[in-house]
Amino acid sequence: QVQLVESGGGLVQAGGSLRLACAASGRTSSSYAMGWFRQAPGKEREFVAAISWSGNRIGYADSVKGRFTISRDNAKNTVYLQMNSLKPEDTAVYYCAAKLRYYSDSRGEYNLWGQGTQVTVSS
Repeated sequence: QVQLVESGGGLVQAGGSLRLACAASGRTSSSYAMGWFRQAPGKEREFVAAISWSGNRIGYADSVKGRFTISRDNAKNTVYLQMNSLKPEDTAVYYCAAKLRYYSDSRGEYNLWGQGTQVTVSS
């Protein structure tokens, strides 16, 4: 029933910033955790950040700590990923994902996925 749509990707120079958004459409009858994952060509999809329904539990991959910030606005059914100090190695397709109820940083526990948005960081 619920669909996720990412936006905000694009091309940016190293050191620049980008803000991704993921909007959930359709009926959301239960609380859910949200996560961001990314996948570069030839690599596995990897965890980037996740946030609980309340926003009180947040986690980041070590590679993005101090640079990325995840947040959500439940009134808008939207989760954000503020990406600062971007590096070429951040280049990937970024996906948002949702799971029922509790926080998780495990890719396999998420069962709702957006279509992805391309982020390219040039050196």
